[in-house]
This record gives sequence, C-alpha cells and structure tokens, in this order.
Amino acid sequence: MVDEPGARVRAAVVGTGLIGGSVLLRMYAAGVDVIGWDPDPATRRETRQVGVPAPDRLVDAVADRDVVFLCGPLPTLPATLVEVAAMTGEHCVLTDVGSTKEQVAAFAAAQGLTHRFVPGHPMAGTDRAGLTAARSDLLVGAAWVLCPAPGPATSAFRWLAELLVRLFEARVVPMSATEHDSAAALASHVPHLLAGALAGAVQRASLRDAILALAAGSFSDGTRVAGTPAERTANMLLGNRDRVLGELAEVTAFLDDLAAALRADDAAALTARYAEARAARAALRDRRFDAYDREFPAGGDHAAEVSWLRELGVAGGHLTGLHVGADTVSYAARRPVAD
Repeated sequence: MVDEPGARVRAAVVGTGLIGGSVLLRMYAAGVDVIGWDPDPATRRETRQVGVPAPDRLVDAVADRDVVFLCGPLPTLPATLVEVAAMTGEHCVLTDVGSTKEQVAAFAAAQGLTHRFVPGHPMAGTDRAGLTAARSDLLVGAAWVLCPAPGPATSAFRWLAELLVRLFEARVVPMSATEHDSAAALASHVPHLLAGALAGAVQRASLRDAILALAAGSFSDGTRVAGTPAERTANMLLGNRDRVLGELAEVTAFLDDLAAALRADDAAALTARYAEARAARAALRDRRFDAYDREFPAGGDHAAEVSWLRELGVAGGHLTGLHVGADTVSYAARRPVAD
C-alpha cells in the first residue's frame, strides 16, 4: 500500500461497465495512473478510445498496481479475486463494487485475502449499462460502503477510505458485510422487485399503450430500476436471496394493510398508513448530521476502531475524512441527529 496520501497512486479497474467505467473515468480525470481491463475486446477498444490504457492481458493491467477495483458481474467475482490476487503484490489493496457483500467477504477470508481485500459497494447507478453509459461524475459524493475488518485488514481499509474521500468525495459508510446485506435488501434490492412487478404488470396489461401514454413522474420514478439489465438484477437478488425475501414479506404486510383499508373504505386507516410512509420519505430528504469524530491508536489489533466504525455505519453515519499519523488515526465523521 502507498503510505503517503499524496503519493501517486497506480490503479487498475477490472470490468469497465457502468460502475467500473465510472470509477475508471473519474480516476483518469483526477490524474491517477489508471489502467482499465475488460474481458470483452470491444470494450477494451472503447477504453483506449477515451485515452485510458487497456492492455489485452489481465496481468499487464494489474501487475504493478497499488489498488485494483474488481467491477465484473457478481458470479465472476470469486474467480477474478483469486486470479488478480495471484498477479499482484502483497502491498496491493483489492476491492470490489458488488451489490452484495457477505458471500465475497467469506470467500476472501477462506482464501487468506482479508488483510488486503476490502469489500465495497458504491450506492449509485443508472438504468443503463456498459462503458458508453459510464460518467466521470456518477459516483461523486455517493455513499460508498466499505467493510472494515480488525487486524492487518484495518490498514487496507484506512488507505482505501482516504482514497475514496479524496478522489470521489465519497461518504464512506463503514459496515460489516452482514449489516450491509441486511440494509441493502430493503434500501436497494426489494425496490428492484417492486419496480419490476409494476413495470411487468403494465407490460402484460391489455391497455399497455394507453397506460404508457398517461404515465408521469410516479410511474417513471417507481419503475426506473426496472430498466437495469435483467441479468444484473437477477444476480443481485439471488446473491442476497434470503434477506430480500424476508424484507419483501415486510413490504407485503404493509401493502396488505393498505389494501385492507381500501377494501373497508377506511379513510382514517389509509391516511394513517400513508402518513407513516411519508415520514420515512421526509426523513430521507431532511436528514441533519452532527460531527462525530474520533481518534484511535495507529497500531494494535484495531478491534475497538473497527467496532466504532461499524456502529457509525449502522447508525446512518459516514466518514468525511481521515488522517493516519505516526501514532494515531483520526476520523472525521457525521452522524444523523436524533429526532
């Protein structure tokens, strides 16, 4: 790992679709020494056309790098992680951008890679795919989950978190892999199910064209992620299946409450349920944060540090900066103000 935050970073992005391509373009725009690689020759040619090196061999892309972002499809991630780990030195930090974390974190631990693999998930995207849809500003300011682990892994987390804050202005959200998958089920994965159900019902409707002619913001906003490539959505849902099904049951129960109030012509109950839902929407829009900064010893096993980091993420907070000194590591953080 590069010790000095200002040192020139050598990075590689493996898999240059929407998210990987956006990581690549942002780092390139920031002047980072970055190389892109994709298994698709046409995508490698597109990468070269935007001015970023993209060798034909994976080893030539990753061999001398300080950090490698693994951005391919979820099912390919374990094999790619092992392959890239074998091609890179022990100093190289490895991270991913996948939408589920527990399986890959457990796999990395079984392979003895926890000390330099930091599971990650930037919470941003569009309903388009591929390098042509990537944007250098897509991930700027995004909430970016990183999963810290105690011991040597904490050093890799610190280095990567500082890099993401500096280059992407990221709001780094530290969580365990298990906590991420539980939170993401309702924050991201179930919405894909609901969007797919609504858009799919319209596709099957006898008045499909008339419905689409009348569709306005509520339909467009509610079905946006249904435009995501179907294979990518399926991989995400299957990768977190049990939690998604559990949270879907909670959503179904609330929907049943709404339907029951509607059948009973119960305006008071219907209004109460929508007031409850509106409160969550308002909380999303009007969140306020207080400073929540801490210092920890730079050495040791870092168990207390990682515990604080994970608690911060579960509480809805995020990191806005950090500094590693000779004896201490200082975190600048924000945490939601209690209602």
